[in-house]
Amino acid sequence: MAVKNSFSKILLSIIKHFFSVKESLSDNLGEIKSVLIVRQHNQLGDVLAGISFVRAIREKYPNAEINFILSPQNYKALVGNKNINSFFVFDKKKILNISYLLSFIKYLRKGYDCCFVPVTVSISFTSNFIARISKSKTRVGANSLNGEINSANFLFDRRVDLDWRKHPDSHYADRILDLIRPFGLDTKNFRTEIFFNEVHRKEAEKFIASINRNSKENSENKTETKIIGIHPGAGKPQNIWNLDKVISLIKKLKSDYNYNLYIEGTDADKNELDYIKAHLIEIPEFRNKSIQETAALIELSDLFITTDTGTMHIAGSTKTAVISLFGPTNPYNWAPIGENKYFIRKSDLIDDIEVEDVIKLVQKILTNY
Repeated sequence: MAVKNSFSKILLSIIKHFFSVKESLSDNLGEIKSVLIVRQHNQLGDVLAGISFVRAIREKYPNAEINFILSPQNYKALVGNKNINSFFVFDKKKILNISYLLSFIKYLRKGYDCCFVPVTVSISFTSNFIARISKSKTRVGANSLNGEINSANFLFDRRVDLDWRKHPDSHYADRILDLIRPFGLDTKNFRTEIFFNEVHRKEAEKFIASINRNSKENSENKTETKIIGIHPGAGKPQNIWNLDKVISLIKKLKSDYNYNLYIEGTDADKNELDYIKAHLIEIPEFRNKSIQETAALIELSDLFITTDTGTMHIAGSTKTAVISLFGPTNPYNWAPIGENKYFIRKSDLIDDIEVEDVIKLVQKILTNY
């Protein structure tokens, strides 16, 4: 470990010698016609919750060209976003591919008036370095985060101290703007956005139609019933709600209230989806669909219930009512924003949430629908 730390210090010292830029204390970014945002974090929720960052730039510079560098895991969330002119998918695994490397260099060297590196919960050296080697007149990045100095702050000529310790309950969509607020960029709209087209909508409509058709065939009730979607998985095990409670919730909502339900997820949620399917054979499943198709389906649903995970942010981008279930994470930081967006949190243990807690909120939402 000591050898590794020593090597890192030596490497950082070499990079500083060759790539350090002089800091400017000016809050004037000058004329902005072209912007580069380096956002190569791999968490879908971070990208979606940070849509406000792009919106603030677009509101300030309505005619500017906004370009993005993203990771392979999250770029699909921004496909079709009308505030973004272009994006490049940065994949570390392809960096030794000559053709890919040349394309990457070409994208970096297009020429930008300003390059921004937003910060989530940690500082990315890779993002900082990409910003530095880009052909940008100005580079804006973190000088420090919550009191800890960014060891690569010398790569930016505009350096901003970010400290959220005094406001621990501030939402991430608000926090991310602190990097650009000193330069007069801001927005009051913190909502996430996902753009889907008619093809995505038709795929969702076909699935909804199959749910309604099966419901009518198995029930004497010929009227349309409300449709509720449930996402049971999560990237972090501590964010997964007890699956037996999920099953119990589905059974009660179907039998006591005659709602139509479906489960949604990808193969990343395979264990959760398979467990539920094994106990509820007839539950419709929407699996391995695109982000846009998932957003379209949730948009057509009456309510969506989800754990604290990337899908929660997809749901938050729709007009549909959402119930988010939280455990160790602070919902005031990450829960979807909107008048029909709700969350339940009882403690650091998500399993402390009871089925009845969710049913009461479901009824409150749908009876006022």
